[in-house]
Amino acid sequence: MARAGPARGGDGEKRPSLVDGAYAAMKRAIRNSDFAPGYQASEQEIALRLGMSRTPVHEAAIRLQEDGLVRVLPRRGILICAIAPEDMREIYDVIIALEGQAAERLAGLPEAERVRIGAALAAHTEAMAEAQARGDLPAWGEADERFHRTLIEQAGNGRMIRIMQTINDQSHRARMLTLRLRPELDASVAEHRSLVAAIRDADPAGAHRQARQHRIRARDALLPLLEHFGLRHL
Repeated sequence: MARAGPARGGDGEKRPSLVDGAYAAMKRAIRNSDFAPGYQASEQEIALRLGMSRTPVHEAAIRLQEDGLVRVLPRRGILICAIAPEDMREIYDVIIALEGQAAERLAGLPEAERVRIGAALAAHTEAMAEAQARGDLPAWGEADERFHRTLIEQAGNGRMIRIMQTINDQSHRARMLTLRLRPELDASVAEHRSLVAAIRDADPAGAHRQARQHRIRARDALLPLLEHFGLRHL
């Protein structure tokens, strides 16, 4: 008996590709604040804004609700979730724990892998320094995000990767919104370099300590900014 092919939408495309496309487009709009925190609209309105049909938007919204980015409200549409300072504190608790563990794992890898990963992390760090020198803060933020994503992904723990992806999606707006207010960009570059050195030197305890201290300092710089400027919902 022939196996049934994948489900297809009315336009002949595979249905999963439509849902994945809607999921990616909605997540991008949320991360970029095109759909701002607190924005609420019907599935049809969101579909029209994205140039899509309603069904994949509905299914994508269910996935985004699992990620903590939206709430699906019966008969009232989709609400873009806001992040409060207390949410950021909880998020940083998880980041500090996971990135410390990831750095420790990387520093315990064989030399060839440490050299390869260290080179990738160093390249992202230098991209941060170059972006800062030319005053390009969005590029600085993107390079910083690539550094931390590489740190987690190269540790080789799938569950850790999934948790961090969800957390990064939730916290992205707050980080980018406060980037121009944060005075510690030089410190971030220096701390990244120290962390890379610990990984290259096969120093698991030092890498763990450097990763934790880096994120603790970032947390202690960010949270007071949110309070000072009254940024209660991000």
